[in-house]
Amino acid sequence: MKNNKKFGVALSILGILTGLLVLFLMVSIYQVNIDGKLLGERPDEAITVQIVFALLSWLGITAGALWVMVLYGFLNNASWAWFWGTVAATVQLLAGFFPIIPPSSIGLPAPTIWVFLIAFVLWFGMLLIGGIKKEIIALAFVSGLAYVLTFIDGVGAISRYQTEAKGFISSMYAMSQMVNWWGAAAWAVFIFALVKGKTWSLPLGVFAAAMSMFGGFPVGVTDVIIQGRFSMFLVAPVMSTALLIYLLLPGTRKMLDNWFSKTSAI
Repeated sequence: MKNNKKFGVALSILGILTGLLVLFLMVSIYQVNIDGKLLGERPDEAITVQIVFALLSWLGITAGALWVMVLYGFLNNASWAWFWGTVAATVQLLAGFFPIIPPSSIGLPAPTIWVFLIAFVLWFGMLLIGGIKKEIIALAFVSGLAYVLTFIDGVGAISRYQTEAKGFISSMYAMSQMVNWWGAAAWAVFIFALVKGKTWSLPLGVFAAAMSMFGGFPVGVTDVIIQGRFSMFLVAPVMSTALLIYLLLPGTRKMLDNWFSKTSAI
């Protein structure tokens, strides 16, 4: 699959169509989900959907436009095409995944699962075309899970801020919300730097893990104290903690150094 131009062209066209699919699907479920949350007496979740669905639609459509550039790259045998295809697919993964959750919680269809599944194929396809080693793909994949989950922690903070009595607890959600989204962005950039073999990807991964931990643990622990049970806010920081430990292991450093030296020689 490495440097397979025809495969890249086919995936690029699919990516463009996926960007258009994001627009159609998000328009079709946007108001329906807002109304459903209001009928379920969850105005906090209705506002969250109103904000986040629109944001993810903008990102997903922009990724579709990015696929046009990627198609141009593959048609002209550009060496950078697979990388920007990876960027576009990473964005579309997020755009397709979160909008599955709100409708599923109230018994509505969640059609953006198709965006997520297609983006999943596109992501792996771009890495195969780029000739990325399986160990690096595995690390990028797990980091991708941290990226999505950290973003969702930021989404959850929007809802919880609205439902808690104004004071220390609601302020905790307000202060941590954007930290989680910045952490998700850091994980995304880490993935991009990793597959390109940039030596600064390792310290960036340490930073991304710390951001997810700093953004997730405070709200997660606060949620446990309030709810008296395990909080889903904790999944992202726990995963990021595990990734941080893995990144700091000598074996990981050796594996990454080998990868960096290989890519720099190309």
